[in-house]
Amino acid sequence: MSGSDKDIAEQTGYRVLARKYRPKDFNDLMVGQEPMVKTLTNAFESGRIAQAYMLTGVRGVGKTTTARILARALNYKTDTIDKPTIELKELGIHCQAIMEGRHLDVVEMDAASHTGIDDIREIIEQVRYRPVSARYKVYIIDEVHMLSTQAFNGLLKTLEEPPEHVKFIFATTEIRKVPVTVLSRCQRFDLRRISAADLVHLFSTIAQKESIEAESEALAMIARAAEGSARDGLSLMDQAIAHGGGAVIAEQVRTMLGLADRARVVDLFETLARGDAAAALTEFAGQYEAGANPVAVLNDLADFTHLVTRFKFAPASAEDPSLSEAERTRGAEFSKTLAISTLSRIWQMLLKGIPETESAARQQAAAEMVLIRIAHAANLPSPEEAARRLADYANGSAIDAPSAPRPNGGGGVSMQGGGNVNAVGQSMSPRGTTGGATAMLRAVPKSDPVATPKAAAETQAAEAPRVDQRTEERAAPEMLVKVGSLKDIVELCSKNREPVLRTLLRQHVHFVRLEPGKLEIRLGSDAPRSLVNDLQTRLEKWTGIRWLVILSRDEGEPTLVQQEAMEKETNLLDARSDPDIVAILERFPGAKIMDVRVRKEEAEDEENQPAPAAAVTEEGDVLPGDDVEF
Repeated sequence: MSGSDKDIAEQTGYRVLARKYRPKDFNDLMVGQEPMVKTLTNAFESGRIAQAYMLTGVRGVGKTTTARILARALNYKTDTIDKPTIELKELGIHCQAIMEGRHLDVVEMDAASHTGIDDIREIIEQVRYRPVSARYKVYIIDEVHMLSTQAFNGLLKTLEEPPEHVKFIFATTEIRKVPVTVLSRCQRFDLRRISAADLVHLFSTIAQKESIEAESEALAMIARAAEGSARDGLSLMDQAIAHGGGAVIAEQVRTMLGLADRARVVDLFETLARGDAAAALTEFAGQYEAGANPVAVLNDLADFTHLVTRFKFAPASAEDPSLSEAERTRGAEFSKTLAISTLSRIWQMLLKGIPETESAARQQAAAEMVLIRIAHAANLPSPEEAARRLADYANGSAIDAPSAPRPNGGGGVSMQGGGNVNAVGQSMSPRGTTGGATAMLRAVPKSDPVATPKAAAETQAAEAPRVDQRTEERAAPEMLVKVGSLKDIVELCSKNREPVLRTLLRQHVHFVRLEPGKLEIRLGSDAPRSLVNDLQTRLEKWTGIRWLVILSRDEGEPTLVQQEAMEKETNLLDARSDPDIVAILERFPGAKIMDVRVRKEEAEDEENQPAPAAAVTEEGDVLPGDDVEF
């Protein structure tokens, strides 16, 4: 501690850790900011000192402190050294005054309270005068993005051609709000978030200097809560010391931050992964009664889901010292047993459930609903399993005749033939049909009908579900028109050469429900209102029966375009996780996956084996593997 720090500590009785251990030189800044320090080191050694610097980063990473250290380096002078340098081995003539913000030639201005052109005009008038005692007159403008447009414009000319004795250092947390005309005149340094491991090491060092007992798990909690900000972390550590009566204890830090026990979070994740909703609710209730915030529990679950996914692709990340033993060992076990599709599904549901819980009037109930949805989804088939069941159905291995839905063990609806209703209420039945009836409708022929043979009539009666008697009387027996889903209607548009209607159906219609002669849909916001009448007219013309097309308030299925996009994204995700594809990408640097296409004829021959295909790289090389375009 410097002499000034000791005097202030004696006067006030206490100095907060964030100020007491603020970095004094570039050696202290090496924690997490090595690229910036290296660049400045080379620039100062070669004499390539810029006229203006722009420091950006999140709160608490050291922007203002770096600006002061930079001002100190520009004006460094001792009995033996009289030049700009970053080797600040001892206090120079100007160092103490600069670090305390009271040097006449180093002017600090808070742009949040000095936003106008008049404040900048005052700076412009002062830059013409040489420094009083230092080598450079340095202007440090904090939160520079708060300056008005006029203030920025007034600063441009001086910033582009300042006097040789003037340097500018800007700091901001909102770099996008700074005009590009200003950025182009500055050397920009992005101060990175400090990693949790570096923060844990910093907190441990400070605890030793302060002779404070600190548990490693407690310091890891504080590091995670700091989110890369050293100042936030030290403020939390100050609070934890006061809360723990002079010690940093994990249990007390957990209570102070409203966090759930990391081991209990892992237990909760395990109950969700195996689909045990009752056990998940019991575990969550225990954490809630212990003081855990519902939103914090869901955030911790999301963090652990991300951690397990990282372990799956980067096992070395388990060496992070900020992780608890339960996270490290059990997370590695989950990464070996859970599929990437399962982890992605949990992640997406948590990502949607967290803001719902934050905005809910009853956060506990909202969080429980999120957990129930995740546990229910664990019993649903993965996309690969669903595709396999659909393939089985198409190959005739499932029961051909449709039957009434029956409840399954997962709380959803199971159909004979392998179709399931997924977690968002979308049907997983063949050809995208819902759990309702499939309309088998006969078209009225233009010519006189010919009597259908008795055997053919019996076969049609066995295959088709019963329809309304009036529909049966009006329908001719020659031709069967199968309308069981929105895809069937789109195919009818293609067969009858209606490209405009086909495009509108694919892009704007959300399928809700289908019954014989009755179709319920929901239209997108951009859909033309005449679409319902046009669709009803075309259906009556193509099928020969009266149709009723109803607009529903139900959410319905995604549009066909959205379903195709989701299917493409799933295929790309599966391809990126395929070991063969990963090996190909590593073998051919620069190659990337552009599209994934499944060969239907080969998938039918080998249901459970990946179809051999050709992968083409950007260099034109043909490689074995999945049918993936590079």
